Amino acid sequence: MGLGKVSVRVNGADCGIEAIMLGVVTSIGGFLFGYDTGQISGMLLFTDFIDRFGQTQADGTKAFTEIIKSLIVSLMSIGTLFGALSGAYTADWWGRRRSLSFGVLMFIVGNIVQITSMDSWGHITAGRFIAGLGVGNLSVGVPMFQSECCPREIRGAVVASYQLMITIGILVSNAINMGVRTFEDSDASWRIVIGLGIAFSLPLGIGILFSPESPRWLAGRGRWEESRIALARLRGLKDDPHNSLVEDDFNEMQESIAEQSKVGSGTWSECFTGKPSEIPRLVFRTLLGCAIHFLQQWTGVNYFFYYGATIFESAGVDDPILTQLILGAVNVITTFPGLYIVERLGRRIPMIVGAVWQSVWLLIFASVGVARPPTEYKSSGIIMIVSACMFIASFAMTWGPFAWVVIGETFPLRTRAKQASLATACNWLGNFLIAFLTPFANSGIGYSFGFVFCGTNLAAAVIIYFFLYETKSLSLENVDAMYSDMSLKAWQSSKWVPAGYLDRKTRDDTFFSRQRSLNTVGAHERDSYSEKSGTSDEAKMAERRV
Repeated sequence: MGLGKVSVRVNGADCGIEAIMLGVVTSIGGFLFGYDTGQISGMLLFTDFIDRFGQTQADGTKAFTEIIKSLIVSLMSIGTLFGALSGAYTADWWGRRRSLSFGVLMFIVGNIVQITSMDSWGHITAGRFIAGLGVGNLSVGVPMFQSECCPREIRGAVVASYQLMITIGILVSNAINMGVRTFEDSDASWRIVIGLGIAFSLPLGIGILFSPESPRWLAGRGRWEESRIALARLRGLKDDPHNSLVEDDFNEMQESIAEQSKVGSGTWSECFTGKPSEIPRLVFRTLLGCAIHFLQQWTGVNYFFYYGATIFESAGVDDPILTQLILGAVNVITTFPGLYIVERLGRRIPMIVGAVWQSVWLLIFASVGVARPPTEYKSSGIIMIVSACMFIASFAMTWGPFAWVVIGETFPLRTRAKQASLATACNWLGNFLIAFLTPFANSGIGYSFGFVFCGTNLAAAVIIYFFLYETKSLSLENVDAMYSDMSLKAWQSSKWVPAGYLDRKTRDDTFFSRQRSLNTVGAHERDSYSEKSGTSDEAKMAERRV
């Protein structure tokens, strides 16, 4: 068992308390994502916000024009798109931890710019753009960091918790909007909503610096001993870094990374050409990640969260912000089953079923809205709210968390940061298009916009069936090995078992004992060299740094 063991049993394996705490702290990045997404819907209805940043109409009143409303909401998404692309550089240059702290810093700066806005919609929009740079950086860094650090037995649930925190962030922002609405004619209303985002971001920016660095990032830099120590900490075996459990994880990782490192570091062009590494299905995985994340937005979820209050107000609902709060609560509650489903049923089947289910309820939403306008038939408004709740329940259990799980485990280490950035940038591109186009769609085709989302959900189901491989219970290195099996089809992938395993959860002890014996000589040689060269002290320093 080893000395100094601080771990818990999860899914039959040892997981360190630090791994669980890392998952909790980093998921705050998802909370910031959700909080910023949810806050703007209610703020667009605040009296003081409209008076300060709205446009004077012909009758002398203040209101937002469609183009200004679109820009205020959507420029944050453009910021997050660029922030996602920058995440590839910061995560590789500075390490996964410092990159996350940088993302928090950008988010705080953006919020300060928004709080200091007085009467210029350009000022508030610039602040949302800057905050978006931080959120975009975090949206790449958090799932990647979680996937690289967390033991495979809890990886899916931990990364899915990122989406859970997004939903909680949306709900909290809706609740705060509800609370400050009592003084919406004061600038304190929207300034409090924005300012609280700064307080919520600090635990992530500071707490992450006390977590272990990604062992795979360290190994990719040739810092093997630090990588081993980080793995041991994440298994709760800090004082026993040569424990067989740590050794097996380390050897799996070492072989894969050493092979990929032979041809240097990955480039942007390699993500689209596969050269010079010739890693199997590399371009395939780039396009798959981009498609899944673009379609996650085009399921239509942020059609409701960005403009839900406005949509339901126009539908004649008496209290649109309360309706938005209900949708947010459904989003949070139904995300919890997703944390269970992702580890029990895998990724493929829930995403296929979820996409089909979502398309059905969007079809109902759009059909009722077009055939029986809710402004004329009160029952239509009720049916549309129920349809929205059923849609959001499915999204929260499947496409919401699962898309982030997939992005964290599909790509090889060599190009992981860049491919994750590209996929996340596509997420934010889809997000921007929804945010920008919805006001025009509402005034143009009305509720028929729901038919578009119905079609995109069906397309998403088809893509998952034919192209996404089942990664449940596999280490990241074995995920890479599975995608590298050119004879394997996506719909057959759930039956694939890696070398050295009896099934996906059960290691073949004979195989790994043989692997450890092969590495014993090399380990003794490294220890001998360390004693002669005096690097044992450096290893201790490395432990403190990690």
